[in-house]
Amino acid sequence: MNDEQLRTTIRRIISEELNKDDGGIPIGVSNHHIHLSEEDFATLFPGQKFELYRQLKQPADFAAKQTVTLVGPNGVQIPHVRLLGPARSHSQIEISRTEARQLNIDAPIRLSGNLDGTPSITVKTDNAEIQVQGVIAAKRHIHMSLADAEKYGLKYGDIVKVEVRSQDRKTIFEDVVARPRKDFVTEMHIDTDEANAANVQSDTKAYIINDDQDK
Repeated sequence: MNDEQLRTTIRRIISEELNKDDGGIPIGVSNHHIHLSEEDFATLFPGQKFELYRQLKQPADFAAKQTVTLVGPNGVQIPHVRLLGPARSHSQIEISRTEARQLNIDAPIRLSGNLDGTPSITVKTDNAEIQVQGVIAAKRHIHMSLADAEKYGLKYGDIVKVEVRSQDRKTIFEDVVARPRKDFVTEMHIDTDEANAANVQSDTKAYIINDDQDK
C-alpha cells in the first residue's frame, strides 16, 4: 500500500466513524434567491432596510422579507425570489438549471462569489428595475465548521464524494466542494433540481464516502 492509498484508507475510516457517530450531515436545499449590494438594495427598495424573515442555519445569514421578480430575456418571469442578507459587495442571483432554461439564460455552475463572465438578468420590484450581472447555478458544497473539517481531514476547496441516503433514490454526488470556515455550521447545500432528483426530504442526511481526489 503506497502513501496515497494509506491516506485514502485512513480518511475512509475516519469518515465512516464520523458519519456513524453524528448520523450524517444535514442537507439544506437551496431555492432560488438573490444577494444584493447596498447600492442595488437602495435602488430596488428605496428608504427600506433589510427586514428579517427568518434566520438561516449559517449564523451570519438570514432570509429577508423582501422579494424580487426575475425577468429573462425571453420575457419569462420568476416572482417572489427571496432576498438573503446581509448585503454583499456584488449582487448575485442563484437559480437552478431548470429555471435557467425557463428564463433562456445560460447560468454557469459556480461557487458563490465566482461571478466572472456570468450573465446578467433583469431584476424588478414595485419600485424599480435594474440589470444584475451575476447569475449562477450554485455548485454543490458543504459548509463546515473547522472542527468537522479537521476530523474529516479536509481543507477549503477539497472535492469529496457524498452519498445521499434517501428513500428509493439513494444517490451519490461527486464534485462536492468542502467549504470550512470558523463561523460555519456543517451542512451540505444542493439546489432544488438535485434535491428532487435524489428525493431529499427534511430528515435526509448526506455521508462523505471514500474520496480519492488529490489533496
